[in-house]
Amino acid sequence: MDALTVDHLTVHFDGAAQPALDDVSFRLEPGQIAMVIGPNGCGKTTLLRSILGFIPATGTVQVFGQPVKDVYRTIGYVPQHLSFDVTLPLTGREVLRMPVQCLPRHAQRAPLDWAISTFQLKEFLDQPVGTLSGGQLKRLLLARAMMHESRLLLLDEPEAGVDAGGTQTLYQLLEELVAKHQLTALVISHELNIVLQVASQVLCLNRRLLGIGPSTQMLTPESIFGLYGPSAALFRHDHEGHT
Repeated sequence: MDALTVDHLTVHFDGAAQPALDDVSFRLEPGQIAMVIGPNGCGKTTLLRSILGFIPATGTVQVFGQPVKDVYRTIGYVPQHLSFDVTLPLTGREVLRMPVQCLPRHAQRAPLDWAISTFQLKEFLDQPVGTLSGGQLKRLLLARAMMHESRLLLLDEPEAGVDAGGTQTLYQLLEELVAKHQLTALVISHELNIVLQVASQVLCLNRRLLGIGPSTQMLTPESIFGLYGPSAALFRHDHEGHT
């Protein structure tokens, strides 16, 4: 059974001359890391948010053969930008506990202990979130996204704000989690060198899905130029922050 099935997904924002997503269809199998590439404004974030049902769309989305609304707790999402104000006096521990805080205290221990150990959070767990480095913050948010034993991960530019060392650590951890737990990950990235190393499938998106396949087929000079045009040489994203 496919982990993620997207059929004829179309998003049209009011007042826009053309759809943000136009008839996008694809399927992902369990155990794959699929990475979405394309120029700025091509609909990458819109794709993730429409899969989650955050924005209105036509077409159908199924996760392991079921509508998203029926299996929502099995999906882990890490947005590019935080959904909370990092200046708030929240510690890493408090952020991590958010997904399980509705559970009795004794039922929170096992998922919290697993997340702290797996993502190596202990050293900064009691620091204010606003003081964490980019790499630490992304590890914390990825851990939070998996607190309910997620089977599908949707990650929007997880390397943004993270330096090269932190990016390598983050993607190594993602590869280990996918392999160990047979997860499926759909990841947006501007780092084509990372895509080449990590992705089992690459989705080339520019409002429409222009192609999907192994990175060796999708990341040829011809396909990159066709996707990015004259800006193809400028694909590398400048890292900021620290591990």
